[in-house]
Amino acid sequence: MDKKSLLEWQLQAGVDETTGDEAVNHFAKKPSSFASSEGSPSIAQDPLVKPKDDVVRVAPLHHTPSAAAATSRALADGIKTLAELEAAVRAFDGCAIKKTASKTVFADGNPQAKIVIIGEAPGGEEDKQGIPFCGPSGKLLDRMLAAIGLDRTLVYISNTVFWRPPGNRQPTHEETSICLPFVEKHIALVAPKLLILSGGTATTTLLGKEVSISRLRGKFYEYENAYLAAPIPTVVTYHPSYLLRSPAQKRLAWDDLLMIKGFLAKN
Repeated sequence: MDKKSLLEWQLQAGVDETTGDEAVNHFAKKPSSFASSEGSPSIAQDPLVKPKDDVVRVAPLHHTPSAAAATSRALADGIKTLAELEAAVRAFDGCAIKKTASKTVFADGNPQAKIVIIGEAPGGEEDKQGIPFCGPSGKLLDRMLAAIGLDRTLVYISNTVFWRPPGNRQPTHEETSICLPFVEKHIALVAPKLLILSGGTATTTLLGKEVSISRLRGKFYEYENAYLAAPIPTVVTYHPSYLLRSPAQKRLAWDDLLMIKGFLAKN
């Protein structure tokens, strides 16, 4: 991979800096099996839930919607069930990337789960199978979930857009804004106890913060949208595809998993 391609890939993954605000002691906690190929899985002691001072309330970015985004908003406004939402997304032709995709990738997992994970965009394998987070990144996600006692029967998984962008490129703002009303209603219909945003596209789209994952992770946020009766506690973390290419960051992702595990133990 040449330098330009590497830089573009890093930007798509939400990386815009090479260091954090503080030095990280990578030996402070023993990582789980997903973070190391040596030894058996190890679950560290549950961390305390972050104090109120560490909870940040944020709202999505607001832009003038395109005609297609206005249409998706009108459709989302009238939807009452997940079945209606899925039918509307599958029938929707207002997003150009649908024309080059093989399948609509709607969701996977348990719609009654307490946890919703929102990723970025379907990749090649997801486009073939019609399932979010499959292939190598999906296998890593499964290992990450297993490290804290979860699996796909205990979470609900979707993406920021429902179709694979050509060449696995990052979705454009136009594409994410068109899909956003559906994503917002999707989250509201499941009404999870915890929302996990995986990767830069999901984080920017739903939290409205164009800041690197390294600066945003490690805190709880409160996500709101017009369809929710109350804010949802939210965690930001690295996308599995990024971790596959940057394995040194798995230790930080392990810290995020411990934070999630601690939250679930108390809620």
